[in-house]
Amino acid sequence: MKLSRPVSWFLLAFGVWSWFIWITFVKNLWKDGSGLAFDDAGDPTAYFWVHLLLAITSFLLGTAVGVIGFRGVKALRRERA
Repeated sequence: MKLSRPVSWFLLAFGVWSWFIWITFVKNLWKDGSGLAFDDAGDPTAYFWVHLLLAITSFLLGTAVGVIGFRGVKALRRERA
């Protein structure tokens, strides 16, 4: 399968964006002081575990999408040369 240049760049940008967003989210989740992520004893709550799992899944999917985009960009550059 051959990806077009715009699609390849979009997928690569989506992968980078996903990492940026979810790293920021995990940092904020870790520093949560509202009582949602950690209970009064400082132990993680179900909210924390669910959102951490969501972030990890998004990291993995964002990485996969970004790798596909990177390979598409790389193939197009090789084709041009």
